[in-house]
Amino acid sequence: MKSIVILISGRGSNMEAIVRSRIPGARIAAVISNRPQAPGIVFAREHGIDTAVVDHTAYPDREGFDAALIEAIDAHRPDLVVLAGFMRLLTAGFVRHYEGRLLNIHPSLLPAFTGLNTHRRALEAGVRVHGTTVHFVTAELDCGPIVVQAAVEVRCCDDEAALAARVLEQEHRIYPQAVRWFVDGRLSIDAHGRVSLRDAPDEPLPALVSPRLEPSGGGVS
Repeated sequence: MKSIVILISGRGSNMEAIVRSRIPGARIAAVISNRPQAPGIVFAREHGIDTAVVDHTAYPDREGFDAALIEAIDAHRPDLVVLAGFMRLLTAGFVRHYEGRLLNIHPSLLPAFTGLNTHRRALEAGVRVHGTTVHFVTAELDCGPIVVQAAVEVRCCDDEAALAARVLEQEHRIYPQAVRWFVDGRLSIDAHGRVSLRDAPDEPLPALVSPRLEPSGGGVS
């Protein structure tokens, strides 16, 4: 049984999707927030999951906050730490501590539109395809090895809210899938920072786009 700790800052809708997916072989050990009033904490408690708050405003710097966060996370001995709308920049020391077992989801098709306001920037750029990316976290913001991506068409009538809503639907599909792959021991990162999926199925998964996945014998494409 793999232990998972999920970090949130708000509602944590991706956390909800992961919890509801009931991934075999996985146990959600805790949900931790940096904001005391995060609605996702209530959801986690209602589902019998341990919760904790490490309020970033109580610490004078990022290093102090990250040290306290590491202590709270490590109390649950996690095999995987999942960022699900966790709106804090993490120090390089934090990232190194969880190297190879720290996942994030970003609302764009990385490497495009790193950082904030991705949907607005995609519309302003006039792209025809937008989407979301699950990736391993590295010290460089939104630049870690890509696990899986989902693409959505940008429609002529889209505003930021409409596009964001369709992207979020795909986030709720691919994040539990990526976590399941990790739990099943199917993900590996090569020396070039590329993610491979072991024992990939012969048929591609619908609506999943993974340009950097290189499974043997077919699989996600």
